[in-house]
Amino acid sequence: MAHTEQRKQSTNHVKNKNKNKSTKHNRPKGRGRPPGHATRRALRREVPSIVAILTDPSDFAAMRGYPSFTFDDHEHYLRQMEGLLRSLASQGTHISVGLFDPDEYADYCTDTAQNPDTPATRTRYTAEVAAGGPAVPYSGQPLKHLITQLAYEADRQATWEFATDVLARTGSCSDCGQDIARASFDRASHALMKVIEAAGPGGHHLVCSVPVEDTALLAALHARCDDQGNVHLAEAEAMVCCTVLAAGMATDNAGGVVLRTTTPDGGEEVRGWSLRDGWLHPLTEAEVFNAYCTDAESGEPVPPEPGVTYRPGTPLTPPPTD
Repeated sequence: MAHTEQRKQSTNHVKNKNKNKSTKHNRPKGRGRPPGHATRRALRREVPSIVAILTDPSDFAAMRGYPSFTFDDHEHYLRQMEGLLRSLASQGTHISVGLFDPDEYADYCTDTAQNPDTPATRTRYTAEVAAGGPAVPYSGQPLKHLITQLAYEADRQATWEFATDVLARTGSCSDCGQDIARASFDRASHALMKVIEAAGPGGHHLVCSVPVEDTALLAALHARCDDQGNVHLAEAEAMVCCTVLAAGMATDNAGGVVLRTTTPDGGEEVRGWSLRDGWLHPLTEAEVFNAYCTDAESGEPVPPEPGVTYRPGTPLTPPPTD
């Protein structure tokens, strides 16, 4: 009996041990985590983040006037910002980076009667104001590159807003009653498309410069033309470039367009047009060469770029509704 009872106890001990072992290792994954943990983690990837950066040292110095802004070194602040961006990106979050403007922030606080010296107000400003300004997506690029992109976006938006304001003030034609802004924009769009199509297949970098009201407006456009003659371009860049050229046409200002083309065989070609009398007129090969090989400030000649061919601009036919 004693041996029998001992065997029963031993057998039960082994069964209980195996039962505990089975329960421990065969437990469904995720058991023990709070309900909804995986769902919330997945949802975080669906929620975009907006970050506004003080890229300029003077802007950073202005924000130091608020005691709740605890950073005292701009370089350290930028390093911390870069770490934050990397952390957010590692979670699969889409991040949009904009500019934090202290003057605009002060106006926002005055208009909304909010205390400017709180992190909560800075957060609301970022979400309500900075998010609507120039911004670029963060995809892991170095912070210096990101700041350069932001500066480019800010300049482009400021240029577009100024040119748009110029067009808005042009009114209607006194002779035919046509809306000058709309007609000039259509005319500019037609001209720029013809410039790219005339250059043929390859990658194109177009720069349009127009002085308007003592302000030098400058816009750039990247485009690609395939072998079938189809033009592919970025709509945002095209919008700004057309608006700048339209402002010059509407106000009858002089200006110019330069097109640099990388041909399919790797060559580089440069063409140019001058804006006068409301239309683009081709420059000669010598005029294009002189424009590229003359220092704009000193007027002294500079050597031509190796491997670059200077070509005359192609004559462009105005739209039939001229």
